[in-house]
Amino acid sequence: MTGAARTPKTARGRAGRLRSPARRRLRRLQLRLTLAYTLITLAGVSALSWMVIRTDERSWRAAAYDEMDQRAAVSTSLIYYTDDGLQLDGLYDDEATRGAPRVRVLHAAPGGALRLVFTSPGPANPAVAEDRLAALARTAMDRDDTVRTEAPDSRGAAAYLLARPFHHDETQEVRGAVVVVGDPSQWMAEHRRLAASVLVGAGLLTALAAATGHLLSGRSLRPAWQSLEAQERILADAAHELRTPVAVMRSSVDVAGTDPRGPGPHLPRIRRATERLTDVVDNVLTRGRLQAAGPDLRAVPLRLDQLVEQACEELAAGPHVLTTSLDASVVTADPALVRIAVRNLLDNAVRHGATPAPASAAGRAEVHVMVRGATVAVADRGPGIAAADLPALTERFRSPGGGTGIGLSLVSEIAAAHGGDLTADLRPGGGTLVRLSLGPGDPGPAPAGGPTRF
Repeated sequence: MTGAARTPKTARGRAGRLRSPARRRLRRLQLRLTLAYTLITLAGVSALSWMVIRTDERSWRAAAYDEMDQRAAVSTSLIYYTDDGLQLDGLYDDEATRGAPRVRVLHAAPGGALRLVFTSPGPANPAVAEDRLAALARTAMDRDDTVRTEAPDSRGAAAYLLARPFHHDETQEVRGAVVVVGDPSQWMAEHRRLAASVLVGAGLLTALAAATGHLLSGRSLRPAWQSLEAQERILADAAHELRTPVAVMRSSVDVAGTDPRGPGPHLPRIRRATERLTDVVDNVLTRGRLQAAGPDLRAVPLRLDQLVEQACEELAAGPHVLTTSLDASVVTADPALVRIAVRNLLDNAVRHGATPAPASAAGRAEVHVMVRGATVAVADRGPGIAAADLPALTERFRSPGGGTGIGLSLVSEIAAAHGGDLTADLRPGGGTLVRLSLGPGDPGPAPAGGPTRF
């Protein structure tokens, strides 16, 4: 089929789908689903991030107190008593009392008051009030156990405090306590880096979830989009196509009611409008069935030549000449849809093939129908349709000259549903040759006991 043109989807059709009320409603639904999916993901990620950050914070806090406890344990082991009293010389040379966290030793004087007897060298901060350190040491001495707490330092920031009691070597009486002061920032720097990483990762994960949710919701709503658009197209087709024949019938009835000759002279016009109305209803219903069925056609083996012959016989009588050249052909197709397609091609040829041409009588359409394999060709002697003009003519509501408006577009859809296409060429000598291809078929004669004649 050299020079034939296929029927692509036009940019106008895509723009119409984007403006479809159904798509706008479902787009809003898609956005709401995306928002709900994002909020749920955000809630889950936030809870998980909070748990990770809190767990890491507790882990670092426990590690800080463990280190402080080790320093306090080493420091208490280095304190001893002689006849000369408390000895602290071991604290000055041990690594446990250098740097941070700082170690302080409070000893109970004979009167019971606690006084600071040792402070390890190190950073001045965190600086905690002496009375708070003494109160913590007194608590550890009274409980005879290690005590941990947090307290604000001179800057208002939190400081870790740990007090561990020590005993007299001979009497085993609690005589004082080692107090270790730790700076949380020393351990929390890594925690803050982890928290920042977790929050950034949570944000990226939420954004990815939003994008994924938007994509998945769009894919899941695609069948609904197609279904609603199909319904809207059917309604639009019905409203557009029924308007003209109904108006013709109403005007004819109104005129017939006032005509003194009676309704007789107006009956042919009403009959033609009724026939056109029937064609419109059939086309609209066929389009609805085709869009609803999708790829699930009721395809059966059929004699294409016999179906086309019957469609030609059912063509209304009129000022046209119809000739046929039908080769025996078996195809697998939906009989009802193929019948509609062939009838629309015949109606189109009869309606638009009546333009006088050198080889035709004035006002008479010359239509020739051929069947070759899985292809039905309808030729006329009208003004002709160029291959480049066919895509526009197969758009809904673009059929010129008083046609149904959806005839050729419906034929194109039926061809595509069968894996074929609709093409058109200028006919040598004037006119148009339109080919409906239904895919591969058997061009030979039908076998005995083969498909039923339609």
